[in-house]
Amino acid sequence: MERAPARCFEDLLVWQKSHALVLSVYKASRVFPKEETYGLRSQLRRACVSVPANIAEGFKRRSKPEKIRFLNIAQGSLEETRYYVILAEDLEYIQNEPLLEQVTEVSRLLGAYLGTIDADR
Repeated sequence: MERAPARCFEDLLVWQKSHALVLSVYKASRVFPKEETYGLRSQLRRACVSVPANIAEGFKRRSKPEKIRFLNIAQGSLEETRYYVILAEDLEYIQNEPLLEQVTEVSRLLGAYLGTIDADR
């Protein structure tokens, strides 16, 4: 089944899944210790929010190199998120398996989306 072309960034499945990841990260990080308010919790949330934000920004860019640049930034932020989730589990703040599954899914979708844009060059 072929999807209709996206009219806005909210139509992109990769954006929808990355936004869902942000909501999951915010919920999971509520239980972090108070001393992590400006540490790991803040870093994790900022990295995670950067993913859908860069997808959204790249969506409106006119040139393919610009679109690709923003999607590459989103990929980097996603990997940063992956590390912070692993660290949070190692520190016994959360159980990371559900979050890592979401990160993996977003990574797969982001790579596929980037591939479609890059292939059109």
